[in-house]
Amino acid sequence: MAKVSTGAPEKKETPAAGMKRRVLIVDDHPIFREGITQLINHQPDLHVCGGVCSAAQALSSVEELQPDMLIVDISIEGTNGIELIKSIRAQYPALPALMLSSHDENLYAERALRAGARGYIMKAASSEQVVEAIRRVLSGALYLSESIGGRLLDTFINGRVPNGSTSAVEQLSDRELEIFRALGEGRSTREIARALFLSVKTVETHRAHIKEKLKVQSAAEMIRAAVEWVGCETRL
Repeated sequence: MAKVSTGAPEKKETPAAGMKRRVLIVDDHPIFREGITQLINHQPDLHVCGGVCSAAQALSSVEELQPDMLIVDISIEGTNGIELIKSIRAQYPALPALMLSSHDENLYAERALRAGARGYIMKAASSEQVVEAIRRVLSGALYLSESIGGRLLDTFINGRVPNGSTSAVEQLSDRELEIFRALGEGRSTREIARALFLSVKTVETHRAHIKEKLKVQSAAEMIRAAVEWVGCETRL
């Protein structure tokens, strides 16, 4: 995975003692939080000031701990990481966030940037790449893989995805994609509404929009498509 530069210079100097940049981790897997914490705390210029598993905890921790940046996964408790970044961006516009996830960057990287993230990196990346991504985001630059950076640049210049490769799922809004994923995980409309703090009627409206965009004829066909899609993504 290669970095994509925005022209902003990367800061190289090491902070003075006691001036390490503070990182807040938002991920719903305790083992991963422990691992990324060890990696970051071994760096001379970085320190993990906290690790939480939910959007609600993240919002309160940002106020309490005042981190210099966030590292956020897509799958977190309460809502997804993209919605969390939107909330953080609205309240703390100067606070940078890096999305670190196992979910396919082809589908989520652009969504993360639109939400306000300063970069997207897969959990399969090397430790060196993760540290590099963190430092680039802290320096004010963006971090994306070379392939995704090229794709987004083509979209920006030409207003389209290269080779017309946009899929039906990519056309879903962030909220619709969140609900589509939940359907594929076997959750009912009421369970989704409760988890996302939405009304059942709102979730049903989103389901109708998903059905229309995917061009499926029935709710059963839509759910089958969601289950297959979640299964394929899990195997990536």
